[in-house]
Amino acid sequence: MSIRLATRVALALAATFAAAGPGSAWALPGQAGSAAGLSTVPLDSASPNGAAMAVAARDDRYKLGAGDKVRITVFGEAAMTGDYAVAPNGEISFPLIGGVEAKGHTLDEVAQAIRGRLLKGYLNDPRVAIDLLEYRTFFILGEVNRPGAYPFTAGLTLGQAVATAGGYTYRARKSKVRVRHDGAPQDEMVDIKDIGGLAIEPGDTVTVPERFF
Repeated sequence: MSIRLATRVALALAATFAAAGPGSAWALPGQAGSAAGLSTVPLDSASPNGAAMAVAARDDRYKLGAGDKVRITVFGEAAMTGDYAVAPNGEISFPLIGGVEAKGHTLDEVAQAIRGRLLKGYLNDPRVAIDLLEYRTFFILGEVNRPGAYPFTAGLTLGQAVATAGGYTYRARKSKVRVRHDGAPQDEMVDIKDIGGLAIEPGDTVTVPERFF
């Protein structure tokens, strides 16, 4: 390979990695493709005025669940690149290969699964990157003023969740809450010593019980 050609290839690869962002989960030949740390990446490069849109961010240990939304990029394959949601059955429906199991898996694991399936007769050397766009909702029920489902944000605490739901009602028992984590078979009663210290996770259902008068 000539020096001029090698330089062009190196510049092209550098531009590709820069466009993908430092927090993308990659699936490349011979690599695990994980990205350590937190990331904020564009929601859609075709957004109005080309403006980058803020997206959810979390380290690569985060496990997907039903309701999470991701952006999957297969470089050089515009028809496959797009925004996808994890369906209630835990799968992402992807062009050509159909359902890909996502629930309980990290972004990197899903990227590897998609790459592996695409290698089976569809693409010769697919490069797949996945970014988390939006967390699944959490639920807060019981003795709050506006019970329901709300968008999750990273670092959410019980205090923030209660405030989002309009605060406690006058009947609320503030010393305990019931928490059911996503996928858990039953609720867990939690004593509240510090309302700001209890972390809420995506998909959690928090129930504020009624106090005894």
